[in-house]
Amino acid sequence: MKLSTRSRYGTRLMIRLGLHDGSDPVMLKDIAEGEDISEKYLSQIIIPLKASGLVRSFRGAHGGYILAKAPLQISVGDIVTAIEGNIDLVGETKSARGSSKGSVSVTKKLWDEVSDKIAETLNSVTLEDLINKCRREKDSALMYNI
Repeated sequence: MKLSTRSRYGTRLMIRLGLHDGSDPVMLKDIAEGEDISEKYLSQIIIPLKASGLVRSFRGAHGGYILAKAPLQISVGDIVTAIEGNIDLVGETKSARGSSKGSVSVTKKLWDEVSDKIAETLNSVTLEDLINKCRREKDSALMYNI
């Protein structure tokens, strides 16, 4: 399994918004430059984040984006779900629906358990956790360079 670039970049976008103090909106252009990601790609990723209520937008010369909630109230699971949809490794397959075959039932339960554990892990990490890690790494890098 490989997490899509949309989810990885969307998480980086959200961290950038969280690192900003939130008083002024941040332009996608600035995030794109800071993260070395295409602004066009970020403009596609921001749509589901906005639709899910994680991000607010402001129009105009001083427009841009801010977090719609406190970073402590946003989990990585919220971000991934907004971008990807439900966190489900295999989904429901035709052979699994209504099947009484033992191997189908057993493997479906296994993949459901794995999906649940992934969701549990992603939901246990908040955006604030990631922001704090970024700040600590930045502080450590500064101390190391002195």
